[in-house]
Amino acid sequence: MKPLHSWEVSIEEAIRIQENLKDHLILKKTFSCLKTIGGGDVAYSTNKNSLFGAIAVLSYPEMKPIDTATAKDEISFPYIPGLLSFREGPILVKAFQSLRVKPDLLIFEGHGTAHPRGVGLASHMGLWFDLPSIGCARTPLLKKFDNPGLSRGSFEWIFLKRKKVGAVLRTRQGVKPVFVSPGHRIDLMTSIRIVLATCQRYRIPEPLRRAHQISREMMSGNN
Repeated sequence: MKPLHSWEVSIEEAIRIQENLKDHLILKKTFSCLKTIGGGDVAYSTNKNSLFGAIAVLSYPEMKPIDTATAKDEISFPYIPGLLSFREGPILVKAFQSLRVKPDLLIFEGHGTAHPRGVGLASHMGLWFDLPSIGCARTPLLKKFDNPGLSRGSFEWIFLKRKKVGAVLRTRQGVKPVFVSPGHRIDLMTSIRIVLATCQRYRIPEPLRRAHQISREMMSGNN
């Protein structure tokens, strides 16, 4: 894993970094075999001073736990929509470095290309780790989309300047959809299929749900 840049940057520098990173994204499937999938999630302390990162690695397609890693640190970047990776990226890198088993693909609680500059958290982390990555968020950054049908697997495209950059995907019958977009080294349709395949009983993909549980347990234990 080779660092791409310093995390200690101004807001203006962060935006320039995103614009530069966009040109390095590979938005096509670059893998043939997928045996493990990781989920990355970050929780915040109640006083908003600390953050807790967790990555859970599960087998695919069985979704059996294989490995987890966590990290804690102080918050060093302000909350600004569209710049989440500069707030949460460092703690996710720290957790990733502690994994014994590196996953074949990572799903993040955030966006990939469905982002104003096309480089959300999932894209940024995919480039940093040089791994296929998917963004799967509960809320959208871009507003140009229609709501999907109520049945599982229904989806509608998310557009940015008339280009398809993501999908609003119904992962459970009649339950709120999620917002899926490719991060790096994967295409949009493959991202949709993998998110659906990993949503076995819940709205959220199992690797992401497990990472979410772990980060919240860390947060609760430190408050």
